[in-house]
Amino acid sequence: MLGQRGAIFGLAVLEAAKADDKFLLMTADLATLSGMDRYCKIYPDQFINVGIAEQNMIGIAAGMAAEGFHPVVTTYATFVTMRGCEQIRHYLGYMSQKVIVVGSGAGLSQGFAGNTHYTIEDISMMRAIPNLQILSPADAASAVKLFNVALKSKFPVYIRLTGNLNCPIVYKDDVQFEIGKSNRLTEGKDVTIYACGTMVATALKVAEILSEQSVEVSVVDMYSIKPIDKEVVLEGKDTRLLVTLEEHNKMGGLGASVAEIVAEQHLRQTRLLRLGIADVFDLAGDYDCLLEQNRLTASQVAEDILNELK
Repeated sequence: MLGQRGAIFGLAVLEAAKADDKFLLMTADLATLSGMDRYCKIYPDQFINVGIAEQNMIGIAAGMAAEGFHPVVTTYATFVTMRGCEQIRHYLGYMSQKVIVVGSGAGLSQGFAGNTHYTIEDISMMRAIPNLQILSPADAASAVKLFNVALKSKFPVYIRLTGNLNCPIVYKDDVQFEIGKSNRLTEGKDVTIYACGTMVATALKVAEILSEQSVEVSVVDMYSIKPIDKEVVLEGKDTRLLVTLEEHNKMGGLGASVAEIVAEQHLRQTRLLRLGIADVFDLAGDYDCLLEQNRLTASQVAEDILNELK
C-alpha cells in the first residue's frame, strides 16, 4: 500500500545499494517527496541531488555509467522525460549508456498541480527513442519486481510510476516479470483488456462489472510497453473486442502500440477500442475527479465497452 514510488525508493533502492557498491541514486530535488530520506542517511556516498536540473542529471548519470557506475535517476515524469528528452535520446538511446530513468507521478496523479505536472505524453516520447525500454508497473509489488528486472537489463530503461499512496493491490502472490512479456490476470472469451499502470486494477474491476452482464473479460497486464508482447496481442484476436486502457494520451501510447500490431498483422476482423486521455489538457483537480473527467473509472470503462459491443 506504499504506492509505486514508496515501494521503489523506500525499499528497492536500499537493497540495490546494499548489494552493489557501484549503485548510484540521483534525483533532481525530489528526495523527500520520493521517500528517499532513509536511503540518503544510510548511503550518503551513493546519492547525488543535482537540484532542479533534470538535463544535467541525465548527463551526469550517463557519464557515471560510462565510468562503470550503475545510476538510477528520478524526478517527476513530466520533468525527466520532457526537459531531459534530448539528453535521454543522445546519451541513453544513441550512446547506449545504461541508466534507469524513473518517472514518478505519471499520468494524472499530480492532481491540483495542473497540466505542467501531468504526464500524458511520456510513453509516446520515450517509445520513439531507439534502444530505450519502457516499463509500467501496476502496483507497488510489481514496481519492485520490475525495478529489479531493469537493473539486470543491458539497455537503458524508463520506468513509469502511476498512482498515489494506497494504490490498489494487483499482485498478492509472487509472480515473475520479464521485459517484453505480460501477465494474463483473468480469462474471458468476449473481451480482452490490455492495461498498464494503475489502470490494471481498474480493468479487474471492469471485468467484475461486465461479468454481471454475462460478458467474460480477459485482463492482461501490459507492464512491458517497449518491447511489447506481440504474442499476447495476437492471442486476443479470437475475442469479440480488444480494449486498451491507459492513463496516457490515446495518441502514441499503449493503445497505439497495440493498434500497430493489429494493422501490421492484417487482423481485419479484429475490433479495437482505445481508452485513455482524449488528446486534451485537463483542468487541475482531484485525482479521482480527473479520472472521471477522462472516463477512466471502472463504471465508465465498463459502460463504454458495453456500448461498443452493442
